[in-house]
Amino acid sequence: MKRLLSKFGFYASVFVLVSPAVLVFLWMISLSLKNELDNTAFPPVFIPSPPTFANYLDVFEKNNFALYLWNSILVTGGAVLVGLAVGVPAGYGIARGKAHKFAILILVARMTPALSYLIPLFLLFQITGLVGTVTALVITHLVITIPIIVWIMIGYFENVPMELEDAARIDGASTWQAFRHVALPLARPGIVVGGILAFIFSWNNFIFSVVLGGKASRTLPSAVYNSLTFEQISWGPLAAAALLVTLPVLLLTVLAQREIVAGLSAGGLKDG
Repeated sequence: MKRLLSKFGFYASVFVLVSPAVLVFLWMISLSLKNELDNTAFPPVFIPSPPTFANYLDVFEKNNFALYLWNSILVTGGAVLVGLAVGVPAGYGIARGKAHKFAILILVARMTPALSYLIPLFLLFQITGLVGTVTALVITHLVITIPIIVWIMIGYFENVPMELEDAARIDGASTWQAFRHVALPLARPGIVVGGILAFIFSWNNFIFSVVLGGKASRTLPSAVYNSLTFEQISWGPLAAAALLVTLPVLLLTVLAQREIVAGLSAGGLKDG
């Protein structure tokens, strides 16, 4: 009986936590499949009859959606790749050097709001003439990706037994070879998790693209914002655009959920 009550309490808690997000997502799908008359009707119409895909066609016809999608892929992909190239060795160095002060600095950098970096970066890019370019957005997104990856990799490399690297060095391996052939393969789950989380946070970033992006370089989140008008909000196309922006992250999360859960669980284990 106690076990049954415990299970019921667990599932009830999950339902309470998850149901608001699920309901909001379902409502967005409903808005995207209805015409404007149904979207403004009262009482609200939840199930469209019949559903229409005109809102999705409207998004592609009235906006250069393909360009914004390509910009998002370039900015997020570039920021994640550079973040991994910098963050993985940095996490290894901090973990092996037991540089806990640097780890705290990384945590502070991760917790600092993006707006704190925006003004100095904007002035820098204004001087160098990079405002409104994809390059500027990639550089600013490193503020998001590198701290996430470094922080996750510190935990992983701390759990890689030092004895394995010592054995490799006894066999004649250099520090770089020990890192590449011993520590790096064992930390693969952390690299996957760090890359996925960095991708999600970078893809969803809004403020950098709004301020630093131009007409030809803005990413999808800011493109959705720029589709709003002061006269009237078209809820159908807006919901359709928001779902299209969310879709890549949603698919990635669903496909890689086991990797994320396993990776975060393994990264949270500490040697006794």
